[in-house]
Amino acid sequence: MFDEVKKSIEWGGETLTLETGKIARQADSTVIATLGETSVLAAVVFAKKEKPGMDFFPLTVNYQEKYYAAGKIPGGFFKREARPTEKETLTARLIDRPIRPLFIPGFKHETQVTLTVLSHDLENDPDMVAMIAASAALTLSGAPFRGPIGGCRVGYVDGEYVLNPTVDDMHELRNNPEQRLDLVVAGTKDAVMMVESEAYELSEAEMLGAVQFAHDSIQPVIDLIIDMAEECAKEPFDFQPADYSDILGKITAIGEADMRAAFGNTDKQERTAAISAAREKIIEGLSEEDREDANLSTAMKKLESSVVRGDIVNTGKRIDGRDLSTVRPIVGETGILPRTHGSALFTRGETQGLVVTTLGTGDDEQMIDALTGMFRSNFMLHYNFPPYSVGECGRMMGPGRREIGHGKLAWRALQAVLPAATDFPYTIRVVSEITESNGSSSMASVCGGSLSMMDAGVPLKAPVAGVAMGLILEDDGKYAVLTDILGDEDHLGDMDFKVAGTENGITSLQMDIKVAGITTEIMEKALDQAKDGRLHILDEMNKALSETGSFSEHAPRIETININPEKIREVIGSGGKVIREIVETSGAKVDINDDGVIKIASSNGAQIEAAREMIMSIAAEPEVGTVYTGTVVKVMDFGAFVNFFGKRDGLVHVSQMANERVGHPKDIVSEGQSVKVKLMGFDDRGKVRLSMKVVDQETGEEIAAGE
Repeated sequence: MFDEVKKSIEWGGETLTLETGKIARQADSTVIATLGETSVLAAVVFAKKEKPGMDFFPLTVNYQEKYYAAGKIPGGFFKREARPTEKETLTARLIDRPIRPLFIPGFKHETQVTLTVLSHDLENDPDMVAMIAASAALTLSGAPFRGPIGGCRVGYVDGEYVLNPTVDDMHELRNNPEQRLDLVVAGTKDAVMMVESEAYELSEAEMLGAVQFAHDSIQPVIDLIIDMAEECAKEPFDFQPADYSDILGKITAIGEADMRAAFGNTDKQERTAAISAAREKIIEGLSEEDREDANLSTAMKKLESSVVRGDIVNTGKRIDGRDLSTVRPIVGETGILPRTHGSALFTRGETQGLVVTTLGTGDDEQMIDALTGMFRSNFMLHYNFPPYSVGECGRMMGPGRREIGHGKLAWRALQAVLPAATDFPYTIRVVSEITESNGSSSMASVCGGSLSMMDAGVPLKAPVAGVAMGLILEDDGKYAVLTDILGDEDHLGDMDFKVAGTENGITSLQMDIKVAGITTEIMEKALDQAKDGRLHILDEMNKALSETGSFSEHAPRIETININPEKIREVIGSGGKVIREIVETSGAKVDINDDGVIKIASSNGAQIEAAREMIMSIAAEPEVGTVYTGTVVKVMDFGAFVNFFGKRDGLVHVSQMANERVGHPKDIVSEGQSVKVKLMGFDDRGKVRLSMKVVDQETGEEIAAGE
């Protein structure tokens, strides 16, 4: 009944298996990829006819993690998977980026890649398994896909690169000082297609070495997919790219000069208007038949691309008049919003971000329900891209894939320099509002986020800056690497290469390309040129804020204390009665961890001190040899009981009340009297032994023996 094909290799210490022919046979192709006990189903379907009027490639990649894969039931009221999580959205983008450029140019048939996590062993992250499954399914489908690709994750420990580190190794990377890198690379047999990383100040050489290590490591995977395709791939889909050379020749003759002049405008809005006018003039010069040509839109884009790219490669001059390595003018300002905890306005050319930092307590931490379990995050970065930032009207909806992806990239760049939670026990939320955009707003978010957090008083290990690099790669091998690209250079170029880091090294790297891969030589040049740009931007940022700003009076103060974990139950009380009383009485927020760490938060120092005293009165232990001020609570014939430490009482025996003989304790003390006592120790039954006679009752100082 089934025509199954299964192929396996040993890869990175695990068995990688690809199988097809049994499940979802009505799709154009289906592959289940399994690494260890993590399995992902990839199903590919593409339309056999192009929709009329389609001027882009409608590729959709959907990645979904089913909770049953890890033996879990989803949280929430409905108990089923709902809208995509951040991880699912980021993984879908991660897979889309390297496969999209590998479809034959001109292919505009609707294509969908659906990836479903079926099993998760909690060791092998399903994202790379999904990428391999998608590559294999596309290769078998017969679609005009110039793959296959392979993908892997790389760690870096003790100077050694590690292939496919486990989920535990990579979880909360910044809490593991030995692990300095979380790098994902996808590529073909000959070139790298996509890079995404989170790093701890790696040098350019270390990062390049990691990329090369990853590219070498994916070769067995690519060979496995090719081996499988030779046995069971479908016949290639009969697709011939449209020939638009005729219409391109006509519009070039009519409007190349006007288009070149339009791109000569250095102001974005003037340039946009001039380009629009040049297009209209070209269309007016065409015949009615040529205006109806289905390839007109494609040819127009080709003309614009050739004008921009040719000028850059041949003259070294860019749209706005800069040379290849110059960064646009930068202005950084901090403290511009009076009531926020920290704020910054970062402007680079026509790209601008208003970035705001808010400090919160443990109650504000983000709870994330993932396949690997529930965990909390105390650092969030949210990126917003309103339509007015590019002078357009548009619908204001929730964050899309682009916003989530750009926010995560900026998060990765900044997380490496955050202080340890034990040193700065705050939840940090950074929000980047892009107010103007003409290239690399995600890197503006990095720069503005760094300034904003420093303005809020966050003791960052070092400032972070980011820069976006571009590439023009011609068919004859000529190329130009561009620093700080504009929007048009990104749109018409071949690479978007974003690098962020401190003056000591890289903290985040992301690369997307539109051609069939780039060489090590080009990547090395881009990294070196990006370092120069990053250091320049850091110098400009230092003019705005040379040191950490003052802590906002509107931000909560947090004090951290440690108690014996065995005392947690007493501090909380039955049904939370005691902790509620502490919060209500003091007015401070109190957060208790299972390990005995207690965070007390309030913008009022007196409230923090009141809560601290109430907690310590319950949880603290008295120290032998220490003098305390206590209150006599009961007088007996043999001595007096004194409340000296929180709710702790101890006995002052009649022989310890004075240096002379005492007839009865009532001759020395009375109930309610304040006395000074020294903790002498504990008897065999754990009872407290106190002494008054060794302490000066006036000064509270100890009396030396013999005085």
